[in-house]
Amino acid sequence: MRQATSKAAAGSSANRRPVLSLAAGIALLAGVTTAHAQSTGIAACDDFLTKYDACVVSKVPEAQRAMYKTQIDQTRKAWVDMAKNPSAKATMESTCKQTLDATKASLTSFGCSF
Repeated sequence: MRQATSKAAAGSSANRRPVLSLAAGIALLAGVTTAHAQSTGIAACDDFLTKYDACVVSKVPEAQRAMYKTQIDQTRKAWVDMAKNPSAKATMESTCKQTLDATKASLTSFGCSF
């Protein structure tokens, strides 16, 4: 009986490892997602970034996805930095709307709609 209990205990311990690894992976992924989802503080800019990111993740072929993600990460960083400057922040809403309009056409070929 002790052997059965020991094996069962060992089995339950082994079963916990994948769960812990999965939990760690989810936590790590959540940290990455949070970093990518950094807000600019300007609704039009954040709206564009969210829509662009959703399009790239769900519609752009994996072979091209890295290039688009790099572009959006650079844009997000630039906009977050610009939003810290009060004089630049005043014009950012129109800049982000123009960027949305300009980008919309290039992403429709992937089936994205904004």
